[in-house]
Amino acid sequence: MQKTVVSRSLCKACATVSLVLVGHLASASEFSATLKKITTNQQISVGYRDASVPFSYIGDQSGKPMGYSVDLTHRIVERIREHTGLTNLRVKYRLVTSQTRIPLVQNGTVDLECGSTGVTAERQKQVAFSYGFIYVKGQLLTAQDSGVNGFSDLKGKNVVTTAGTTNERFLKRYNAEHQSNMFVISARDHGEAFKMLETGRAVAFYMDDALLYGERAKARDPHRWVVVGKEQSREIYSCMVRKDDPQFLAVVNQTLGDLYRSGQINGIYQRWFEQPIAPNGLNLEFPMTSELKAIIAQPVSDPVE
Repeated sequence: MQKTVVSRSLCKACATVSLVLVGHLASASEFSATLKKITTNQQISVGYRDASVPFSYIGDQSGKPMGYSVDLTHRIVERIREHTGLTNLRVKYRLVTSQTRIPLVQNGTVDLECGSTGVTAERQKQVAFSYGFIYVKGQLLTAQDSGVNGFSDLKGKNVVTTAGTTNERFLKRYNAEHQSNMFVISARDHGEAFKMLETGRAVAFYMDDALLYGERAKARDPHRWVVVGKEQSREIYSCMVRKDDPQFLAVVNQTLGDLYRSGQINGIYQRWFEQPIAPNGLNLEFPMTSELKAIIAQPVSDPVE
């Protein structure tokens, strides 16, 4: 009698598991292209930057990316695990640069990129963007004693920026329109740009303010450097996914939206912008702006007008 009861219980359990598996497979068959790729491979390919402090960068000997955008990526990946039922979903990190990030998302090499990519109308034709997670303004990083206080002080001088960025395009356009005769140097990445500034090959580094504070934090003597000048270009940073995949984009936006509504985004932001961070333990002292608070209250993914 006991064996019969046990056998029946086992059969019921097996039937329940089968129904769950069938239900999961049915839902998996309805996944969009990106989620199908992820479930088939049981792996998600995540793009990261190695020198975009404090968003996505390598800050210690582990060699693993860290930062504000990386923390948001971790939350999104957890939501994808829940959505697909893949508790053992693997994350494959792929290094991207300003020049390669969009092509790698487009061709399927990278499924999700949350770094320091600004939303523009031009880029929206190539990829899809999530809700914004920061609002940035273009400014200048220079030495305290350089005599540079704004763009009017840059005539005939070397100014560095990062290749493949909207800042590079803005700087070159500004130079031509204002006949400033600046020598615009395009560095491979933000780290190389700051190195050119630090070694005297450029008198100023033009980039988004949050990134400039991040580069300053990496310097041997952070207090030697200062962010100056009237804000020029303005952008929001967002995560990138492939176009025409609203289901996957919805998962990303739902994750960010929940972080915003719950207030958890405040703690994540403070960790990277208002507390000491690697590699040198410097506090960026970059409090949340009124513009970002507005985005959190009413999430958007459109370019700044």
